[in-house]
Amino acid sequence: MAVPVGTANAAGTLLSQGKTVTASSTENGGTPATAAVDGNTGTRWSSAAADAQWLQVDLGVSASIDKVVLNWEAAYGDGYQIQVSADGAAWTTIYTTTTGTGGVETLNVSGTGRYVRFNGTHRHTGYGYSLWEFQVYGTPGGGTGPTCSTANAALNKPATSSSTENGGTPASAAFDGNTGTRWASAASDPQWLQVDLGSSQQVCSVDLNWEAAYGDGYQIQLSPDGTTWNTVYSTTTGTGGVETLNVSGTGRYVRFNGTHRHTGYGYSLWEFAVHTGGGSTVPPVQGGGDLGPNVKVFDPSTPNIQATVDQIFTQQESNQFGSERYALLFKPGTYSNLNAQIGFYTSIAGLGLNPDDTTINGDVTVDAGWFNGNATQNFWRSAENLHLKPVSGTDRWAVSQAAPFRRMHVEGGLNLAPASYGWASGGYIADSKIDGQVGNYSQQQWYTRDSSIGGFSNGVWNQTFSGVQGAPAQGFPDPPYTTLDTTPISREKPFLYLDGNEYKVFTPAKRTNARGVSWGAGAPQGESLPLSQFYVVKAGATAATINQALSQGLNLLFTPGVYHVDQTINITRPNTVVLGLGMATVIPDNGVTAVKVADVDGVKLAGLLLDAGTANSPALLQVGDGGPGADHSANPTTVQDVFVRVGGVTAGKATAGMLINSNNTIVDHTWIWRADHGAGVGWESNRSDYGMQVRGNDVLATGLFVEHFNKYDVQWFGDRGKTIFFQNEKAYDAPNQAAIQNGAVKGYAAYKVEDSVNTHEGWGLGSYCYFNVDPTIVMDHGFEVPNKPGVKLHDVLVNSLGGNGQFNHVVNNTGNPTSGTGTVPSNLVSYP
Repeated sequence: MAVPVGTANAAGTLLSQGKTVTASSTENGGTPATAAVDGNTGTRWSSAAADAQWLQVDLGVSASIDKVVLNWEAAYGDGYQIQVSADGAAWTTIYTTTTGTGGVETLNVSGTGRYVRFNGTHRHTGYGYSLWEFQVYGTPGGGTGPTCSTANAALNKPATSSSTENGGTPASAAFDGNTGTRWASAASDPQWLQVDLGSSQQVCSVDLNWEAAYGDGYQIQLSPDGTTWNTVYSTTTGTGGVETLNVSGTGRYVRFNGTHRHTGYGYSLWEFAVHTGGGSTVPPVQGGGDLGPNVKVFDPSTPNIQATVDQIFTQQESNQFGSERYALLFKPGTYSNLNAQIGFYTSIAGLGLNPDDTTINGDVTVDAGWFNGNATQNFWRSAENLHLKPVSGTDRWAVSQAAPFRRMHVEGGLNLAPASYGWASGGYIADSKIDGQVGNYSQQQWYTRDSSIGGFSNGVWNQTFSGVQGAPAQGFPDPPYTTLDTTPISREKPFLYLDGNEYKVFTPAKRTNARGVSWGAGAPQGESLPLSQFYVVKAGATAATINQALSQGLNLLFTPGVYHVDQTINITRPNTVVLGLGMATVIPDNGVTAVKVADVDGVKLAGLLLDAGTANSPALLQVGDGGPGADHSANPTTVQDVFVRVGGVTAGKATAGMLINSNNTIVDHTWIWRADHGAGVGWESNRSDYGMQVRGNDVLATGLFVEHFNKYDVQWFGDRGKTIFFQNEKAYDAPNQAAIQNGAVKGYAAYKVEDSVNTHEGWGLGSYCYFNVDPTIVMDHGFEVPNKPGVKLHDVLVNSLGGNGQFNHVVNNTGNPTSGTGTVPSNLVSYP
């Protein structure tokens, strides 16, 4: 008999997804407790085949619970209770039944607690209890239970210490979230380690994760200014291991002050975590809402569409480093006599589930009149999910980097060159159907993936295709076509669409050995998420609010704008979707990593521009922890249309653009750019040594554009990596040969595979030099790889632009040198 629960109200926020979860038992290693709160209905928790069994989730804060959803596998329970607790020890039953039905059971409940438990009392089958998903909905902050956050407020924050044992044990290692790195002090007393949280916060708990050399005498201290300290915890009997200390106090700076070492070594901490909260309740972040002022939504009856589009283009045509951002969204239907010219930081997209749902009898145009017919600076714009019927029969999309053309159907041809047929520097098409011919013309390089085309004309240096129906035959270097029949693994970019009058985000399914478009007859394969499951990020949003939304289990939808963050945006929940509209831009203000993704399954990160701030960041994007972790082959993280910029707007700095540490990550179309023009540009002014560093194994890059870094543009440490299409220019502004000398090697390779790697493969790879400050600079090679049977490169070239610098070889010591001023590539069909 079920307990009456009263009148049901609208359910609150999903609170349980990705949170800490435990269980009385598991059937085997493939059915862990975490699988019930990972948001993936293809994974499950199952218990031992006995009664009673339980599964409980720690929400992190006390919450008012109003709904629980049990999504059962076939082995369900017909007798069970739903219980809540403030402390995980004393339980209150808020729902009980002996007639459970299996399937998906939605239970309207009422209760308050930090911990929520399914308590199984009778199995319906001879198997254990088996749940695809256990979802808890409600409002954080209810009741009087514990409110100390489980998030680490000190993660990746600025750290200092009294001393370090050596260069490999810096203060920052205690705050990097990696239990494989550590801070260690000199072997003397006293010693201290402190962290700047960035703002004054109420501290309620501290975790010390000790290496073997621990302290038995120490204090935890807080300070508003890093000078005057208040001791909130003190001991002379520290135990080592992992010590969780409940404290109470307010401060911006938190310090461990060691007074007595237990060993003859220094103090040594794997991690020093700080938890905040416990004071006044922070209101929950709400999902859904409007899309903000910079998203323009049209339907076929909207008046003056052309005038609105023209007004935005007039503002954005040459606005290369401005702060304005726009998304032009068209509801399903037919639009006639429209020519949408697309300028900087402008995205145009249809709101149908399939491209053919939104038809424009007209054009979506990019040309280069603003730059005297030169398209090499037509960056940062996009077109997605539309059906075009061009007026002349051919649409013009004359772009260079960071300008994706995705999920488009052109009922006609597509011209990739400006009207003057002036220079153009390369771009990207994916998941698109071009009924007519794609005219390459002056495009120096181009990558097309998983599409269907009616033909392809011309080629300059490096035109690459994978999984493209109608692609030209393999011909490199004459014609310069690199053609792969399929793409080994792909998953298309998430997109916003309308289901009736409700906004949703569709996340397409993963494909293996993909060929052709992912859409067509019938519903596309994938998952739809309602906008209520997204925090819609708009002007004024702070990093603290964004991280609170993530901790509540919400996804993120960034509306067009520029967002300054004073702490890392930390994505820790599997299957989180982070989608930007209109080239939404994130800038770290104080040297933090802008965005970090934990080593978890299935995160989808798409549509963002990460722009370096003036304080040096260790990286602008980090995926995974310090090195390879779990196997994510069944459900990889994808990074799509995420662009990195160091300099151009201001003198930004970052040690690296992207760090890809998680195994099986797919990086699908990125432009990682250290600026060669704009503001704040100079060899040291916008210093950034590495474009992308890869430490994960089985990482796949499709459409990799990386340019102008001070050292290696791409540095690959992980095994079994693959790259399909690579476009690179070395840094223009090297002052002289000595500035790029790499030991005995002249220059840092554009693409470096480390000697420890046993297997690596790349197709369609090009690097160009243009040393306009010192044209006498020579590079030994553009590509440097170990000589091992498993390391193979196909269709590789280097080129000197106008003779401004030269390459001696293509790969290692193989391949002819470039020479003269004729801008003629040196090609290598295969290495070895």
